[in-house]
Amino acid sequence: MNRKLKRMLIISFVILALIHLAYFIYGYFTFSSSIKEINIYTEFYRFKFYDDVSISHIFITGLFLSVFLIVLLRNHSGYRYTGPEILRIGAVLLLVSLLSSTFFISYSVGANAKIRTELPEKAFNDDKTMLNVLRPFLYNYTSYSSEKLFNPENILYPKPYPVIEERDTTYYDPHNKEYYSIEHAYYSIDTLKMANDDLKSLREKTRLLLSVTDIDENEFKKRIISKKAIGDSTEVVYKGVEVNPKYDDNICIFLENNQLFIPVHNIPERSQQYRNAVTRYQLLYKYPQDSMLNSFRRLSAMLNTYGIENKIVPKELTRDVFFYRDHRQEPLNGIRNYIDRNALKEKFKAFDRLFYHPNYLHPSIMPIFIAVVLGIWAGLFGLFLLVNLVRKKRVPGNSNA
Repeated sequence: MNRKLKRMLIISFVILALIHLAYFIYGYFTFSSSIKEINIYTEFYRFKFYDDVSISHIFITGLFLSVFLIVLLRNHSGYRYTGPEILRIGAVLLLVSLLSSTFFISYSVGANAKIRTELPEKAFNDDKTMLNVLRPFLYNYTSYSSEKLFNPENILYPKPYPVIEERDTTYYDPHNKEYYSIEHAYYSIDTLKMANDDLKSLREKTRLLLSVTDIDENEFKKRIISKKAIGDSTEVVYKGVEVNPKYDDNICIFLENNQLFIPVHNIPERSQQYRNAVTRYQLLYKYPQDSMLNSFRRLSAMLNTYGIENKIVPKELTRDVFFYRDHRQEPLNGIRNYIDRNALKEKFKAFDRLFYHPNYLHPSIMPIFIAVVLGIWAGLFGLFLLVNLVRKKRVPGNSNA
């Protein structure tokens, strides 16, 4: 490609960049949905062929390509381009076709920037973390009777938790399986690491472990949950000391749930669950009650910001939480924690999608978009090749200089 053609292409790309910038700014200032208005149906712009963005897009794309093609054919055809130069020109025309067909995507990127201005990603993730920490206090009262949601195996903190359950079924009549009782026992999940070739260390650790846990070697073998070779050492996971959560004064039902309301992006879920469990335990047993009260005040303010219907009164909910912490046998049908949970879940799913899966090019228009880009490219490249061939024959010896 000669110097004049390169200069013309650079100017064209600068013009395209400015048009994209204009659509970005337009998208930023015309996206009017507030945090309260965003819902699961909110999506970024989808080409519709009848609104201001689509109509202006078609007009500007057509005008730009017409001027671009006229200048290209008038000033840069008729030369004897080599095969590699023709291929490079074809590649550049494909890029021009793509950039001139994606102004609406810049419009959507501008709308996304507006959302991130009103709700920065860090603030959004802080809100998710707060909801994940406080989630056990926000269930519908009927959910607290669910063994799947609330059970001692979900406790992650403090030590010696987490635990594993062992059930022992006793049948009163061997010939009648309908009459039986089940005894539940819980054991801490402990880990022992030792070098494979260090027999002395292995024996010493085993003897020490057996003396501390007051179990014999055969019993210890039965308690082994798993063995895993890691390099030149072995990791043994086993059932350790027996734990009785029912009579543990530092355990209540709110610690028996570790589910996340919605995970924070790019952080392992298990790590989030553990950190939330630690914070939850500290709010219940370590910090003064004002810390829990402040957490519920922040929750109430956040729910109002997102436009979620609720009847949270921080002082009342704080009193309820500590009442049920200290009265573990009481059913939780009196906890005052009403929230429109479905709306809250949908709201955060919508924001999660807009933040991390924006889908600027909707699947419904993907085939049309690809066809349009390839059609524009085929038209530009085909006309260039045709005109270049015709003019080259009319002007023999015209070289690319």
